[in-house]
Amino acid sequence: QAFFCLLLCIPWGSSCPRSCQCTERAGAKAVLCSSRHLEEIPKDIPRDVVFLKLDANSITRIPGNAFRHLSHLEEIDLSRNAIEKIDGAAFRGVAAGLRSLDLSGNRIRSIPKEALLALNAKLRLANNPWHCECALQEVLWEARLDPDSVRDITCHTAPRDEYVGKPLLQVLDAGVNFCSVRQRSTDVAVLVAMFGWFAMVIVYVVCYVRHNREDSCKHGQQPRALPAAPGRAD
Repeated sequence: QAFFCLLLCIPWGSSCPRSCQCTERAGAKAVLCSSRHLEEIPKDIPRDVVFLKLDANSITRIPGNAFRHLSHLEEIDLSRNAIEKIDGAAFRGVAAGLRSLDLSGNRIRSIPKEALLALNAKLRLANNPWHCECALQEVLWEARLDPDSVRDITCHTAPRDEYVGKPLLQVLDAGVNFCSVRQRSTDVAVLVAMFGWFAMVIVYVVCYVRHNREDSCKHGQQPRALPAAPGRAD
């Protein structure tokens, strides 16, 4: 009876992933999976985890709903991995309660802005090979970035070579607006499409008028039928 009582008293989801260490910090559960050669986020993380360390592994992507079942999660450390792709719904389900998210030291070039702008967490995005574009600019303006690491968000690639190797904040402070560049490109594309449409309409009208004129000329050049000779009176 004592054994079955013990089983019933153990909360569901309290098991620890095989490659991790589970402990408590100030009464809150912490799952420590640092430097465990992980290539993906473990599936069996306890539901009541508050602090999750997955740093210094070989994780390459964060799929959608990766942490959705971890409703108590407050801190995630994914630094020093090989992350290249982050799904737009990667942090769905934990966005409201998450306080800290570390993505520094990965291989992230771009990220869906909806993945980060929904978060209230303090973000660390430094030391990634970023492609400086409008989405990254919007993240810098609207997300809660860690002020100590924001200057380490550097343009690895950019629309113009003069921005490469410079901190994104420095480029924006110089008056560059990647979003306005994208807007101008969109406006030019719309104008080109409209011009093409008008050109097609004009060509059609010209051909239509020319065709009607040719038909009129053909009808005008046809010889008129001679009047019938009057019949002889008997």
